[in-house]
Amino acid sequence: MTAFKLNGRAVDVDAAPDTPLLWVIREHLKLTGTKFGCGVAQCGACTVHIDGEATRSCVTWLEDVEGSEVTTIEGLSPDASHPLQKAWIAEQVPQCGYCQSGQIMQAATLLENTPNPTREEIIEHMDGNICRCGTYVRIIAAIQRAAKEV
Repeated sequence: MTAFKLNGRAVDVDAAPDTPLLWVIREHLKLTGTKFGCGVAQCGACTVHIDGEATRSCVTWLEDVEGSEVTTIEGLSPDASHPLQKAWIAEQVPQCGYCQSGQIMQAATLLENTPNPTREEIIEHMDGNICRCGTYVRIIAAIQRAAKEV
């Protein structure tokens, strides 16, 4: 059993220690907002927060989160009222929507550490989170909008 906090509540997971956290979240804990994209930490679709840091869950082993605080898109806000979630809707960011939970989780760490980022800081921080639909201009606009509310 591996114990950690998920979205503010204690969980114990009975899975092999080398199980990717992504599969623990999706298959064992049944939270499907975190997506599988590439499996090699190159696209960002699986981004979650571990102790406040944006982390690719597809290459993070279950044993690595023992005693940690893990936050998924479902835990970012209980009612989808986080400024980023509202900005994503206002700026009409999603097309297919598949990568968006990872994009939002990556952006949340930026705003946590840099409340008023420049466009260049946004681009640098979001580099590596891939949107196959190419909504990067909208993603930047949504982060800028959310920064005004944080």
